[in-house]
Amino acid sequence: MPRKPRIEIAGFYHVINRGVEQRTVFLDEDDFHTFEELLCRSSKEFEITVHNFCLMDNHYHLLIEIRKANLAKFMKQLGMSYSIYFNKKYKRSGHLWQGRYKSWYVTDERYLYTLIRYIEQNPLKAGMVKELSEYRFCSFWYFVNEESFLECLKNAWLYENYGKNIDEIRDFVLASVDMDELKEISKASSLVVAPLSENRKTVENLREIVGNFQNKQERNNRIIQAHKEGYSQQMIAKEVGLSQQAVGKIIKTKK
Repeated sequence: MPRKPRIEIAGFYHVINRGVEQRTVFLDEDDFHTFEELLCRSSKEFEITVHNFCLMDNHYHLLIEIRKANLAKFMKQLGMSYSIYFNKKYKRSGHLWQGRYKSWYVTDERYLYTLIRYIEQNPLKAGMVKELSEYRFCSFWYFVNEESFLECLKNAWLYENYGKNIDEIRDFVLASVDMDELKEISKASSLVVAPLSENRKTVENLREIVGNFQNKQERNNRIIQAHKEGYSQQMIAKEVGLSQQAVGKIIKTKK
């Protein structure tokens, strides 16, 4: 039976891939850093935003945002580029990755917040470090070490919302993760099947809510209304021409 084609719509995705037969795919620091470089290079080429990542010994997690239907192309290039590097370095041949990557569409902000924490906390859950700030191969390292910077994280959600406030970033990321809740909400968005026509209709409805405001107060009220109706801060920000951080502040002031 042929594999079902993936349906891709704009938005956030949680992506996982593992080494074939669960083999180790990152053997030394150069391997980790090479993957980070390839991730940044490919994300720039495909106009994809990298929000979070965590590289473990035999698998990785990504939280990325796409604007075009190009997730599969992006992942193919990233996977092939690293495979070529790895096979050449370690004088091996054949597949490096365990089949197709897995991807889940992020359906709402609750899922987004939970995923950010889950992805970043992987080294803690695996007992690899006692403090998350000790693990160098996840995006948290770059968020909390001011002397370190990774170009492809410059538009990450944590930077957009907390800037360089390390204490607030740390508090957000280290909040507890309810694994039962994560399983439940990820089940609802497993291997995204939302139709494109439905996505366009959603955007059109949002524009009706937030469009044609006469002043700042009316704009703010429309932002709050849109958020109450289930639209994400990210979607609202794009429609009204504000940063996501600004939209978040407007919503918080009215709570």
